[in-house]
This record gives sequence, C-alpha cells and structure tokens, in this order.
Amino acid sequence: MSDEVAIGIDLGTSYSCVAFLENGVPTVIPNEWGERTHASVVSFLEDGSVLVGNAAKRNIIANAENTVYSAKRLIGRYFFSDEVKKAQTVMPYSIVEGANNSVRIEVRGRSYSLPEISALVLKEMKAIAESYLGREVTKAVVTVPAYFNDNQRQATKDAGRIAGLDVLRILNEPTAAALAFGCGKDLHQRVVVYDLGGGTFDVSILEIGTDVFEVLATAGDTYLGGDDFDDRIMQWLAQDFLGRTGLDLTQSKYCMQMLKDAGERAKIDVGRDGKAAILCQSICQDGDGNVLDLQAQLSEETFNRMVMDLVQRTFKVCDEALQSARMTAADIDAVILVGGPTRLPIVRSSVRHYFQKDPMMGVDPDEVVAMGAAIQGAALLSSGGADHRLLDVTPLTLRIGTVGGFSERVIEKNTPIPIEQSKTFTTSRDGQDKVKIRVYQGESNRADECEMLGEFEFSGFR
Repeated sequence: MSDEVAIGIDLGTSYSCVAFLENGVPTVIPNEWGERTHASVVSFLEDGSVLVGNAAKRNIIANAENTVYSAKRLIGRYFFSDEVKKAQTVMPYSIVEGANNSVRIEVRGRSYSLPEISALVLKEMKAIAESYLGREVTKAVVTVPAYFNDNQRQATKDAGRIAGLDVLRILNEPTAAALAFGCGKDLHQRVVVYDLGGGTFDVSILEIGTDVFEVLATAGDTYLGGDDFDDRIMQWLAQDFLGRTGLDLTQSKYCMQMLKDAGERAKIDVGRDGKAAILCQSICQDGDGNVLDLQAQLSEETFNRMVMDLVQRTFKVCDEALQSARMTAADIDAVILVGGPTRLPIVRSSVRHYFQKDPMMGVDPDEVVAMGAAIQGAALLSSGGADHRLLDVTPLTLRIGTVGGFSERVIEKNTPIPIEQSKTFTTSRDGQDKVKIRVYQGESNRADECEMLGEFEFSGFR
C-alpha cells in the first residue's frame, strides 16, 4: 500500500459514504461499529460538543432545533430561492439570511454557513477513513448531483477545504456510479444511471467503451428525492390524526419532526415488508391535557398511490435526457440504480416498465457512488495519470445577461467539455466606455430565473 491515498466521498442529502481503492478494488470503509453509510446529520449539544452521523440522527427528535439535516438541499443556494423558503417552513432549525443573500444556520447562539455544516460531515468521513487506514488522509474526490450548478459545486469544494481535505475533483454522482460499474471491464454499452437520492434526482446517459466513459446527456431535478416520499407519509399521518382527533400536528415543528422520522422508517418498512406499523408515542396533548399517541397502518398499495406522481416525475426527466442524447429507451443496454429510494419496489418496477429491461443487479445503490469516487481518486494520484477517460458535459446552459433583464444563450446544456464558445454583443448605447458582464446558468431567457455565477466589468472601449 502506497503512502498516499485519496478517498472517495459520496456526500449525500440523507446519508454519506466513504471508500478507497485497495489492491485495485474499491472498498467501502465502515466506522468502528461496522456501519457503512452515515447519516448526513449534525447535532449541536448543550455542552458545546457536536455529534455527526448516525449518532446525530438518533438525536434528531430530542434535540430538533439544534440538529441540522438535509444541508445538501440548501448548499450553494441564495436565501430568496424557493428551496430555502420551503425549508424555513418545515425545518426545526433556524435558517437565516447572511451576507450577499447567502444562507446561514443559527444554532445555540452561533451562525454557520452551509459549507461549514457540510464540512462537519466531510470531516467525519475523513476521520472514519483515517481510523480504518491508520494514517492521515488529506486528499479526496467528492461527488455532487450532475445537475448541481457552479455555485453549489464551489460551496461543496469549500466544505472539503474547511474539513482539511484537498478536493482533487468534484465528480458527478451518476458518472461515479458508471465508473464503479464499468471500470476495468471490456464493455461497449450505452448505460443509464438513474440516481434517486434523499434530496435530488439525476439521470445520465453514458456510452462506455474500453476505459472510456462518455456522458452523452444529463438531466435532473434538484427538488425531488426520498425526502419528498417521507413528506407524503408525514402529511398523510397528520391528516389522518386531524380527522380522528381534531388536533393539527402541522402547527408544531416538534410534532412534524416526529412524523418525519416515522415517515422515513415507514417508507423503509413498506419497501422491505410491504407494510408498516407506525407508532409515535406521546406525540401531543389534547385540550384536557391527556397525552396522545399516534398509531397507523400503512400498506404498500396506499404508499404507492401517495408517491406515484413523484415517481412519474423522474421519467419526465428521463424523457428530457433521452431527447438530448437523441435516443429512445430501447437504445439503452443497461440501467444502473443509485440511491436508497431505488430499493423501493414501486421505483424498481416503474424503472423496469419505462426502460423495458431489468435494472442491473449486484450494484449496491447506497455505495456505488463512493466506490466510483474512490476509483477516480486513485487514478488522479497515479503517477501515470488515470487509466480511464471521463468525458463529461455541461449540465446547464451558460448565458450572458443582456439589457432588460434577459439572458442570451452562449453554451448549450449537454455540450461536451472542455468547450470554448464566442458570441458578439453590442453596447446598449453609443459612446459607452465600459460594460458589466453577468454570467448565468439556467434554462430561462429571464436572467432572474437563472443562477448568477459571477460578474465582471470591461472598460476602456474608447
């Protein structure tokens, strides 16, 4: 074993995973209790200590206001974005505005940026790897959803730096999964990676040749994931309880946190057993001060009905990716499933129906992304360079802001990178001696509906 190692980290919305390459084989690293995936949860305790991972998740109800989860849904976003507004209504912890419209989390009188929160999770992954390997680890490849914009990618890289990691590359999750699936194999296939995580959905279409992985198209929905499945169960439980008792649990963030936790467990039980028995003890008191429990039975049929529209939304994204790649579902040779929610029978059967083929077996949806990141990390450290080639695309259209609040397309989404593109613009008035250029990323011709990546000024035209 060489002196230097680069770990691969799947920094997930709900769970994270860390791996390294051992004798040419990607190996997932467990913690000291043998756990191979770790909750992306940070809990700040009264004595000033901080719990991270599965221990923090177990603290999520008792210490709800000081326990941060689903940070990935907020990282790199502006405070006024729809996702942040939604989070403020449902998250038990305090989400506040920082400088330059940034998002910050207030916990126990202190304010944290989203990269600082994610850094605590990355630091935990680093510590797990160091404990297992018996050496310091300073280099990593960290994965993100393919549809993350540049601000979200940079914020994730910043989190790695804060955690004491030299992030060698930010790698798209579907690309990492394809790498784990095909690296070292003599494959010639067109592959779809269907990546349904806790907070995001991505689909990528790749052509795999002999150690060449070419992304043909990618599409995604950063507002769709397993958390939304949990929310459907949570709302169903609250509505049922209201109908039986007249008490509205949605008015209490504490009660909703209990329902959120119950919803996640019920989703897993339904996926495994076809049914779930739900019990939330002492969830509230009635008008007479009597302590009430919430009990419910959730069948697979009822669950499937409540989430079917979410599953169907994923296939609209698949339609978009296939159209961009100028392909149909019949052109696909293999389907790789990524993310815990893809274990659900309703998801697997729907994927099978859409692509008219069974998803690949033998690929662990919770671990495959970290394994691919580990392969890429080892390749980047190799003195001879990578023994495979990754050819990626731009996930979103790159634009220049124009007069009147509009934006002009410069580089189309799903364009192979690296790419250089030029376009001629004129000044808005005669005799103008300088111009401010704003760069945006998104699919709307309205600048305010896209994400601004940055701005700079050209001067001295006369």
